[in-house]
Amino acid sequence: MPVEFLSDEQAARYGRSHAAPSPEQLTRFFYLSPQDVGFLANYRRAYPQLGCVVQPGTLRFLGTFLPLPPQVPAVVVQTLAQQRHLPAEAWTDQYVRPNTLHDHQVQMVAYLGFVVFEGRQAFRLTRWL
Repeated sequence: MPVEFLSDEQAARYGRSHAAPSPEQLTRFFYLSPQDVGFLANYRRAYPQLGCVVQPGTLRFLGTFLPLPPQVPAVVVQTLAQQRHLPAEAWTDQYVRPNTLHDHQVQMVAYLGFVVFEGRQAFRLTRWL
């Protein structure tokens, strides 16, 4: 994706979460639909469930995955953990294995109907949710 029109600061901020989402943004991008809950049924342990609900939210919100999902704002984790009745601290130390992150990202992209945009880690929606 061409970024020549962005300032250096804007390019550095792309795809990163720099502030906690507003309550409206939490509701719009981090609310779990019944389909999301069904998708998560494949994950039995708390940390992959929480990791798998954080990643689609950040993908919807930012248009890309965070390089390290545990960098997501605490309010996002708390919101999602409450929806799944999971402890919010259940995932930060365990959800860091690169193969797990990659496998889950592939599954999320397919589930949400996103495709890689121009061979980069930016995505676009190919179907309406």
